[in-house]
Amino acid sequence: MMGDDSITLELGVILILVVIAAIYSMAETALTGVNRARIFSLAQEGNKRAVLVSKLRDRKDQLIGTILLGNTFVNSASAALITVLSIRIFGSEYGPLVAAFITTILLLVFTEILPKTVAIYNSERCALWLAPFLNLSMKVLSPMTALIQWVVRIVLRIFGVDLDKVEEINTASDAIRGTIEMHHHEGEVDRADRNMLGGVLDLEDLTVSEVMIHRSQVQTIDLSADPEVIISAVIASSHSRIPLWKDNPENIVGVLHQKDLFRLLRQQKIGITREMIRRAAQKPWFVPESTTLDDQLTAFRSKRKHFACVVDEYGAWLGIVTLEDIIEEIVGEIDDEHDPLVMAEIIPFGDRAYRVSGSVTIRDINRQLDWDLPDEHATTVAGLVLHEARVIPDKGASFEFFGYRFTVEDKRANQITQLLIEKLEDAFDDAQE
Repeated sequence: MMGDDSITLELGVILILVVIAAIYSMAETALTGVNRARIFSLAQEGNKRAVLVSKLRDRKDQLIGTILLGNTFVNSASAALITVLSIRIFGSEYGPLVAAFITTILLLVFTEILPKTVAIYNSERCALWLAPFLNLSMKVLSPMTALIQWVVRIVLRIFGVDLDKVEEINTASDAIRGTIEMHHHEGEVDRADRNMLGGVLDLEDLTVSEVMIHRSQVQTIDLSADPEVIISAVIASSHSRIPLWKDNPENIVGVLHQKDLFRLLRQQKIGITREMIRRAAQKPWFVPESTTLDDQLTAFRSKRKHFACVVDEYGAWLGIVTLEDIIEEIVGEIDDEHDPLVMAEIIPFGDRAYRVSGSVTIRDINRQLDWDLPDEHATTVAGLVLHEARVIPDKGASFEFFGYRFTVEDKRANQITQLLIEKLEDAFDDAQE
């Protein structure tokens, strides 16, 4: 009778240990896989367990150490008790073999696969439910956990790894970008939405030099021209703001807004002079080409301006950047009824080729065609060809790099104006895999 009571007690202890091990395994999966944004939202709403989950996640080293220490201890204890009980029942000859079989099945199914599967599909609920238990475990096991962490750090330092100097590789934006790409790959986010969300994240990586309109494409007006000529040019322009220059085209002295000119015309119907036009113009705002789009967008908002002149490190005028240019990096090209009609800059030609204007940015063609042309050394497609070819190519010249064939179809002086770009067969096959 005493023997039966002893076996029953040992079976009860084994059952308790298995349950505790299952809880630790479930907690490990739930706490590491729970949606942080969802937990943060619940914590903001006043959910005390969500607050506790956030605090536990902030102490990752101690949390993982506690889970592994607790799980290892209860698994070892249950395995030892199962072995003792098996030897008592089946003898020393078969007992260890039976114990090994039972321990493997019991621990694998009930303390690993089953609880972790439940936690994977119910990570939020499990994390909230198990948070108090884990918090108590961390307090109880903290001395042992601290000792183990100290030993781990000492061993790692022997091999040249200092955890105090290890930097976090993945930033928050990288994590968000990866999530967007994953959902796009799974078909839950379409290309347009992916590009728009990615565009917001790219604002801190792009500079105004990468989105500005080059001075060669900017309409400007010579302030020394006759007032009638200046007025006619402003009225005929499709742009609301036009830079004014004096003495030489790079000496920008003002930016004339159509509304300011019309206001001047209403107030002074006759006798308008160049000086009046200059006073009506706004003082030009110069920004460095290295300014990030994120900073420039903030500056546009704080100064309540939509237009800036871009200069290089020597103060030379490079072009202009507008609020619309930055917004287009997020939402794509914006055309209104006042924009001049132009031919499409990316035109399909066959199955894998496109006729592309040389001024098209590499970023735009990558976004539109899902290509992966590098943009580290050039902003436009023409610039990429010039950088890689190391020469100014003649019309008809063809080059192959990065898995694409670039053929110069048209050029003006030293400027490549149109290209035929074909994605080569090998690159196409790699993209399909």
